[in-house]
Amino acid sequence: MITMLGTRRRCCDGLTRREALTAGGLSLLGGMNLPRLLAIEEAQRQPVRSRRAKSVIMLFLLGGAATQDMVDLKPDGPSETRGEFQPIATNVPGIQVCEHLPLMSRWMDRIALVRSLNHRAGCHNTVPCYTGSEFLLNNNTSTSENFPPSMGSVCEWLRREERELPDYVYMPCYLGWGQAIRRPGPYGGFFGHRYDALTTECQPHRDASVTAAPRPGYPQLPLGEPTLPHSVLRDGLTVDRLNNRRTLVGQIDEQVRRMEAQPNLGDYSRTQRRAFDLLTSSRAREAFSLEREDPRLRDRYGRSLFGNCTMIARRLVESGVRFVNVTWDLFWDRIQIDYDCWDTHTRNFHILRDNNLPNFDKTYTALLGDLHDRGLLDETLVVVMSEMGRTPRINGSGGRDHWTYCYSMFFAGGGIRGGTVYGESDAQAAYVKDRPVSTSDICATIYECLGIDPEMPISDRSGRPIPVAHGGRAIREILA
Repeated sequence: MITMLGTRRRCCDGLTRREALTAGGLSLLGGMNLPRLLAIEEAQRQPVRSRRAKSVIMLFLLGGAATQDMVDLKPDGPSETRGEFQPIATNVPGIQVCEHLPLMSRWMDRIALVRSLNHRAGCHNTVPCYTGSEFLLNNNTSTSENFPPSMGSVCEWLRREERELPDYVYMPCYLGWGQAIRRPGPYGGFFGHRYDALTTECQPHRDASVTAAPRPGYPQLPLGEPTLPHSVLRDGLTVDRLNNRRTLVGQIDEQVRRMEAQPNLGDYSRTQRRAFDLLTSSRAREAFSLEREDPRLRDRYGRSLFGNCTMIARRLVESGVRFVNVTWDLFWDRIQIDYDCWDTHTRNFHILRDNNLPNFDKTYTALLGDLHDRGLLDETLVVVMSEMGRTPRINGSGGRDHWTYCYSMFFAGGGIRGGTVYGESDAQAAYVKDRPVSTSDICATIYECLGIDPEMPISDRSGRPIPVAHGGRAIREILA
């Protein structure tokens, strides 16, 4: 008989230790194995850590934002690198940002800039920024259950109670949907699909009043709202009938309980349960409905797909969701609206000036202001980052190409000492000059703010224990 040591506590799958006393009981956990149990046991032995934030909202700028044209300008650099924008003062003496981020400049006392982020994991590799693990991929257009879990999936894995809403939500669509691919990173990885995010769906469209058709270098802002998948009951199906079906399914599932030790079946069971919960949960539907929001507040966020998702992110953390991701995604294959996103190989300065920066500035500062007004900013960590940066040298098409050797990201809100800058790039924003930061350090900082030990061991599929932040260290100089 295998006994789970310690006091009566719930495991992350929702079972008590008493319910998992025997080896046969392990099948109830859907793929639980001894290394996983030992990892959970070790995690539960960890001393309670103080947390600086209850929730995280990550604003992910897919494609590689040219942060040297946003928050690390080099106006004295040579013409081939310095760019077209001018820096402006912020409300913190000595810290400057781009002239096209005037609203953000007024929030700098709540923001911490990191100007020395770098990795060696390759361009458009979205695994490092979500997991902290920096390894090269031969194919960055697919995911794998052998990859490490994302930060949001770790939050889902560690949850100790059943609630209507999950602890990890991803909007507006799975990463890469607009290009008809699936980019890796924001998934449960070797934890299994049961710890994937609740991922919304979307039907983006463009402003019908704009007659010019979008094309590469001339993007338009995708409009629309995210929707919950399978969240509408089919005609003639009532909640009572749905619950009766659920009871019948439960009876059938009981007959194949022993088979649920297989990870795929366990994943199916949990996903099925979550689908039922979403269909019957008024709280979930309410969190994704913007109809009752003040129209003036919606205007401040911007009525774009990115703005609407960001506003819903605030509603979700207000409802207790622990990790929410909002991606400014590419839409050029499925929906031909934004061909460039933040991947500005051509007309970098036109795209940033006319589209990306004004709309980002509006939505980002609306989120900070909304959280502040509701008393949520001090307990919500807001993270802005990309999977890479862009070259210091401007190419012949007026764009910047891929670059991972030095770029910037920034934090705000819960757990952050605002008005700070960590790290320094060289005179052309090409390489790190002082205090380099890895993606694992970023993840460790996020874990630290959430009260999760960055060195907490998790077990991969072979049972090998690895630290959840992959060796990263929290940037304590920017922590409150």
